[in-house]
Amino acid sequence: MKQELIKDVIQGMLPYLNNAQNEKLQEILRYTLVKYDITENKQQKKTSDHNFVELFLSAKRIEGCSEKSLKYYKATIDIMLSELQKDVKHIVTDDIRRYLIQYQEKKKSSKVTIDNIRRILSSFFSWLEDEDYILKSPVRRIHKVKTGTNIKETYSDEMLELMRDNCTELRDLAIIDLLASTGMRVGEMVLLNRNDIDFNERECIVFGKGSKERVVYFDARSKIHLQNYLKSRIDDNPALFVSLKSPHERLRIGGVEVRLREYGRKLGLQKVHPHKFRRTLATMAIDKGMPIEQLQQLLGHRKIDTTLQYAMVKQSNVKMAHRKYVG
Repeated sequence: MKQELIKDVIQGMLPYLNNAQNEKLQEILRYTLVKYDITENKQQKKTSDHNFVELFLSAKRIEGCSEKSLKYYKATIDIMLSELQKDVKHIVTDDIRRYLIQYQEKKKSSKVTIDNIRRILSSFFSWLEDEDYILKSPVRRIHKVKTGTNIKETYSDEMLELMRDNCTELRDLAIIDLLASTGMRVGEMVLLNRNDIDFNERECIVFGKGSKERVVYFDARSKIHLQNYLKSRIDDNPALFVSLKSPHERLRIGGVEVRLREYGRKLGLQKVHPHKFRRTLATMAIDKGMPIEQLQQLLGHRKIDTTLQYAMVKQSNVKMAHRKYVG
């Protein structure tokens, strides 16, 4: 307990003392505190930890993190603090490493999940370090969890045409074309209003993760099908896509997902999901030679590594390249 108190004092004085002064202060504190018994104020510790988490979340909110992400961050950090039962200033690398191992064993979690937790904890403790609340992040020496390469599928041209040909509603055809030609997130699409669409330039502005704006572009086929759908509408809802039945409310993410799954079952297609259109566009763009930096901008990715994960190399192209270069 005394050592933890000394660590707290040194932490607080860190910005004001050089190394020699810090060492002398530690020596004086150790000598002086020998004569005293020290007990911890548990209630104060809990309040302090709670404040650190809230301050961290406020900082991330200012950076543009969505409320959904912030909720996940808070839950992840709170579970860790509850499990370790230590002041954040006294958590060390072994505590975090042990926590991650036990969490994986207890929950049977995948490597991807464990690395997501590690990444969030790293962000939290790095922020504490940057703000001079702690001396050094205990997660700094815990490296990224290696995960196997998961090759995710894309839609073939035949699959896309099959879905288009079997659409029973103008709305559904417009949705499929817009997702396929823009690569936008389904969450971005359902937030669009009619007046967001610029038909002359074949573009629209979407609000991506962290409420960041970007321009996306759609093709001529999407333009025609969107216009046909909007002309068929009898409601006055400003939303671009609405439910088929009255009162014609704005279509939600879940509504799009359910509708696409229904088409998938009807046509015998595996894993029909809105996000698959995004991955398909990225793969097609890379395949046709689009510079990765431009694709990054189109998809609204902050990091280019994320774009590279989306852009999967078609296996058929690997086969052709092998025949061309290897024989």
